[in-house]
Amino acid sequence: MQKKGILFVDDEPNILSGIKRMLRSMRNEFDFHFAEGGRTALGLIESENIDVVISDMRMPGMDGAEFLEQVREDHPEIIRIMLTGQADEESVYRTVNVVHQFLSKPCDPDKLKNLIIRSSALRDLLTDVHLKRMVSGIDNLPSLPEMYTQLQQVLQKEDASAEEVAAIIEQDVAMTAKLLQLVNSSFFGLYQKVESPARAVKLLGFDTIKILVLGVQIFSGVKVEAGLISLDYLKEHSMMVAQCSKKIALASSDDADVINNCFLAGMLHDIGRLLLLSQMTDSYLPVVEIAREEETNLTDNERDHFNASHGEIGAYLVGLWGFASEILEAIAYHNNIGASMAETFSPALAVHAADYFYYENYPEKAIGKPPTLNEEHIGKLGLSDRIQSWSELCAEVLEKNDE
Repeated sequence: MQKKGILFVDDEPNILSGIKRMLRSMRNEFDFHFAEGGRTALGLIESENIDVVISDMRMPGMDGAEFLEQVREDHPEIIRIMLTGQADEESVYRTVNVVHQFLSKPCDPDKLKNLIIRSSALRDLLTDVHLKRMVSGIDNLPSLPEMYTQLQQVLQKEDASAEEVAAIIEQDVAMTAKLLQLVNSSFFGLYQKVESPARAVKLLGFDTIKILVLGVQIFSGVKVEAGLISLDYLKEHSMMVAQCSKKIALASSDDADVINNCFLAGMLHDIGRLLLLSQMTDSYLPVVEIAREEETNLTDNERDHFNASHGEIGAYLVGLWGFASEILEAIAYHNNIGASMAETFSPALAVHAADYFYYENYPEKAIGKPPTLNEEHIGKLGLSDRIQSWSELCAEVLEKNDE
């Protein structure tokens, strides 16, 4: 198997030499390349197999923002990571829709090594080059148009509050994903894990959110063609699965991180559908229609057509954005829990069960054949006796939503 190519870009030779020494123990696993400046790096990309680019921001001539924008245009499948301090926020704001992850500079050696390992492993999650290019190249996910408009209006009010802003963002899958991607990066220097839009808005502050939404436009109110899966349906479904996943987690675990990850994974579990809906509409429409007309499983149809399901496509995106591995796994395997490596209760299992119980209660909302519950897998984990109580907990959540 060909080794993954990792390219480091910096205008200071001493820094590149230091990185080279730091990564010497990994040279048998990866092909490391080093370029002094953006233009030299662009030439290397054309001649070498590069999977991941890690670039400094402040470089003379072509800075990191301009360089990574060019990489996205010419080679959108490449994973783009920026090393930066906080001294020049205006320049970094130019990259929030271009860069997959930010790292503070200087970077902790272990953190850098783990990032390289995770990023290179992520490349194998999708085998189709076209899908990789599509997911890696996106700048905006489609938000509900009315939610996007409402957020813009609130931010322009003189007396708007952080609570109002958070209340809007946390109702939208795309807004939640993008905001948490940024707040958990090194860009803002918060150095703490943030798992909810409300907490993110509070920590970043109203002025920063305003710049991101109105200035940088990290969200977009994209309309999806009528007749496909509606964004309103995805919003409602995602919120209900998130709430059900959290209920299941509260009854199954005392670990606060697991409980929070269950909610967030539930909220984001269908983010791959957003990508397919907004970026590959013409290709996705026939897949949806076949499932509806022939009462087949939509996820199976996706794999037949794209060689990947919406779960794997969504997991690739959140992996690019640096979300926790538990969340990535939950999104990837919520329709294929048997492939999960977890040997105990996990967010992947919570979302798998919550998604099933949602459609058990609302079978008319399924597109084609509803998902099934993998009772064999649950039994292997010794949790078969929990199924009935999980079902009842989810029914309570869904009943309250109907009121």
